Order: sequence, then C-alpha cells, then structure tokens
Amino acid sequence: MHLTAAEILETLMIISFGISWPTSIHKSYTARSTKGKSLLFLFFIFVGYLFGIAAKLLTNNLNLAFWFYILNSVMVFTDICLYFRNRRIQRREES
Repeated sequence: MHLTAAEILETLMIISFGISWPTSIHKSYTARSTKGKSLLFLFFIFVGYLFGIAAKLLTNNLNLAFWFYILNSVMVFTDICLYFRNRRIQRREES
C-alpha cells in the first residue's frame, strides 16, 4: 500500500484529532454529568467524520485515513451516548 504525502498528512490530522476522544469519553463516564459538554459540538464533529467517511467511499479510497475516520466517529458517538446517559442521571438526581 503506497500512501501519498497528502494521505499521510490527512491520516496524521485525523489521528491528532482522535487522540483526545478516549480522554473525553473517560471524563464523561466518570463525571456522570453533562457539565462542560456541548451536544451541538459533539454532533457537528460526528457529522464531519461521517462526511469524511462518505468522501472516502465515494472516491473508493479506503486508505488508513478511512479507518481512523471510522474509529473517531465511533468514539464521538460513544461520547454522545454518554451525554444522554449523564443527562438522565442528572435529572434523576435533581428530582
């Protein structure tokens, strides 16, 4: 598999963005709170990754970057799910 310089840079960009998601997921899971989280922000990031996946599928360019788009989108989706879990926990504790 031969990667172009542009593909290597794209992959590094996606990896750089993705490095923060495990920390964010851990914080969401342990905090059990939505404080400091923006659902709109998470949604836009998730949609952006979906667009990246769609672009790779449309161009039939399933290189390394494609797999990191998928990994990152799964992590963001996990954080979105935790947001709803945490919101439910907060509402239960407030009542």
